[in-house]
Parts: sequence; structure tokens; C-alpha cells
Amino acid sequence: MTQLCRKIVRLNIKFVWDSIVACSVGKHIRYRRLSRRNSSPVPEEIEAGLVSGDANSARFSGYESDSDLVSLKISLLGDCQIGKTSFVIKYVGDEQEKKSLHMSGLNLMDKTLFVKGARIAFSIWDVGGDHGSLDHVPIACKDAVAILFMFDLTSRCTLNSVIGWYSQARKYNQTAIPILIGTKFDDFVQLPPDLQWTIINQARTYARAMQATLFFSSARHNINVNKIFKFIMAKLFNLPWTLERNLTIGEPIIDF
Repeated sequence: MTQLCRKIVRLNIKFVWDSIVACSVGKHIRYRRLSRRNSSPVPEEIEAGLVSGDANSARFSGYESDSDLVSLKISLLGDCQIGKTSFVIKYVGDEQEKKSLHMSGLNLMDKTLFVKGARIAFSIWDVGGDHGSLDHVPIACKDAVAILFMFDLTSRCTLNSVIGWYSQARKYNQTAIPILIGTKFDDFVQLPPDLQWTIINQARTYARAMQATLFFSSARHNINVNKIFKFIMAKLFNLPWTLERNLTIGEPIIDF
């Protein structure tokens, strides 16, 4: 990288800190620990015991419950062609994707999990990344318990765009858990190591400014897809599941 490019990066990072930190207000929502019939999940159940079920009972709302249902709304924001929809389909499955609701600039998908007799219904709002989809940001972010800010690891301009998506989202929701996700990790590892380090460092800087957990993922190879949603569950319900940091180049990064 030339000296001029390094100066531009430094100025860009300073702008990010000033812009994003100014938007980082409010406290994260935290729900009570899940319990049902005097039992509660344990770490092993979070890792292996969340079993898919019939998602038709999921409701597209932020949080509501009856005797055995907890509905959680999650929003996905990021530029076009970065793999957001592929990421969600990998998680919910092809059959549930066929039942999803598709609108111009917005896809709604859901998935229900069972934990000790309690149903956890994820309602996932995937906002298109084009300019015409911006009108969906307010309704997609309203009442969301977590917002996934996504970018293509092989396209730094999509990482830079995270600043704008984050600023827009925080106008309508200041309490949702922020998660920064780099997609297409399988393509990213083909890049030169020095370029990988540059992107890693920039993504970590953005994540720290957003007070977000950073994940590198791949929908094609199902890398960190399920783990991200397990992390959301553990975070919301204060479940005893330990996330391990991984900063090893050539491996999917997890930083917090």
C-alpha cells in the first residue's frame, strides 16, 4: 500500500470512530434466562440441542410470548450481492425458504427452535442492499433484538458501507445487539495475506467502534452461520455459553 493510501485509511478510520461512536447510545436488551418445567439450557444444549421445528408459528415481531413461544426479530443490513440471503437460507433451510415472504427489497424468513419445551421463533428480516430498499430500514429495525451488519470480505467498499447502514439502523433502534459479519470467507482466504490483514484490521476497528462482535462466515461451507444465531440466543438470555476469540489468519475470525 502506498503512503497516500495509508493516510487515507487512517483518516477513514478516524471518521468511523467519530461517526459510529456518536450513534452508539442505549443499552442492549437482555431477556430473562429461559426456563421451562424447572429446567434451563446448559452449554451443551446450546451447542447441540437447538433442534429445528415447524416455523409456521413464528410471528414477524420483535418480542412476544405465550405459554411456550418466544418470538425474536432479527434484521440483516448490508449492500447488494454480499451474500445476505444465502446466509439466511443456509440457516433456515431450503424448505423454509420456499415458505418465506418475498417483497421488493425485503425478504422475511423464519425458523423455530425448541429448547426444553420452549419454542424460540426467529423472525428474520433481510433488507435488500440497493437504494430503493432504504425505505424498509425503519420497519425492519423496529423492535429487532439483534441487527446483523454484513459485508463481503472480498470487497472493501461493502465494508466501508457498514458505516452508513449502522447510522441508519441506530436512528430506529438503539438497543438491538449489533453483530458485524464478513461473508464469503472461502473466497477471502484466497487473497494475499497482507491484504487479508488489512481487511481484518479494518473490520476489527469498525466492530470495536460499533461495540459489535465480529464474525467471518461462509454460507457455502456453513462457517459460523449457526454459531452466530447461537451467540444471539446466549446473549439475549444470559445463557452460559462461551464464545472463543479467533484472530488466526487463514481461519474464520471471531473478535469481541
